[in-house]
Amino acid sequence: MPTPIAENLARFRKARNLSQEELAAAASVGVDTVGRIERGERRTTRPATVAKLARVLAVSPDALLGLLPEPHIVRDADVALLRHSITANSEVPGLDNLNDTGDLIDPRSLATAGHKTWRAYVDGRHSELLHALPVLLTDARRLVHASSGDENAAAQRMLSTAYRLGAGIAGRLGMDDLAWTAAERALTAARQSDNPEIDTAISLRYVVWTLIKQGRTDDAERVAIKAAEQIEPRMFDRDVARAGVFGNLLFNAANAALRSGSGDRANDLLAIAQAAALRAGQDIASEAAIFVPRVAAFQAVDHAVRLGDPETALLLAGRIADSLGAVPAFWEAGHRLHLAYAAAQLRRDQLAVRFLSEARDLAPDWVQRQPLGASVMRGLIDNATRRQGRHFADLAAHYGVL
Repeated sequence: MPTPIAENLARFRKARNLSQEELAAAASVGVDTVGRIERGERRTTRPATVAKLARVLAVSPDALLGLLPEPHIVRDADVALLRHSITANSEVPGLDNLNDTGDLIDPRSLATAGHKTWRAYVDGRHSELLHALPVLLTDARRLVHASSGDENAAAQRMLSTAYRLGAGIAGRLGMDDLAWTAAERALTAARQSDNPEIDTAISLRYVVWTLIKQGRTDDAERVAIKAAEQIEPRMFDRDVARAGVFGNLLFNAANAALRSGSGDRANDLLAIAQAAALRAGQDIASEAAIFVPRVAAFQAVDHAVRLGDPETALLLAGRIADSLGAVPAFWEAGHRLHLAYAAAQLRRDQLAVRFLSEARDLAPDWVQRQPLGASVMRGLIDNATRRQGRHFADLAAHYGVL
């Protein structure tokens, strides 16, 4: 059985676009030593040799030996402000950030800041989002605290939006408990907003998503379906926001059903959502919902991948019309990651590389946080029988395989 260093040495070498001979020469070790390590014929390797190889590969000796966790792990320092801003609580002494009202933002400026922050979220610009969101949450909380009447209800709507973004980014970064706290607070603010029915339904989408992240798929499906029933557009209702929220809830319900092992129920729910997308008659891309026929088609591809049918996934993808720009970058990138996985399953490695490259170009920050991209890239490297070139090596570095 190959040792961790055997697998890692071959993977890192190919990811750096080096031959065994080039690595051996650069590290001043014998090419036979490199070959024997990669084949697993050497059960132990001298620390000095490990250090030389690691230096050339630009990784740490611990990484080469397989002693480090996965790359792109979230550091506490990266999310300290986000955690603080989500969990701030006026009911707990010392956790209140509402006292400084001298720098109170006006509602219009808060709405503008909220839209820009949402834009960073859907474009997958994580660094910008982690900087802007704590400020948005603090400003929204202060405005809620300092206002009353209609202005307070409008501020509650913007606070709900900010908490939803907090739930989204926390979930993306694997902080599921923090995502749950943010989703609950979004729901509380939504019920006090100036459009409680719609805002509550939108916030429930994030509650459902966090339940799925926690593995509570039955609960997630039940909550999503109940919320969808309450917001479902009537026969002649042309409220596009309502249609979008309804459809997104059904997407979440279908996803939960699929993860519970009920592919048929998931397909039925997806079919209802797809019909609603066509009936809506126009693309919806706002803080309320992302709901266009293209997104519904993405869901069908995703389901085929999860059901273990990569051929159908690629076939369905080939029938999707080109985007008109309404679909957020991270959704487009996520679609490419699913297609890369499907292509890799069929051993269509060059096609998988193309999809990984497109995903990186669409949402470079976002894809670095997605385990699927790193998994597919790692598999492509392991399957490579020869050097794949600089572009391949750059992709490997971006997806954190190095």
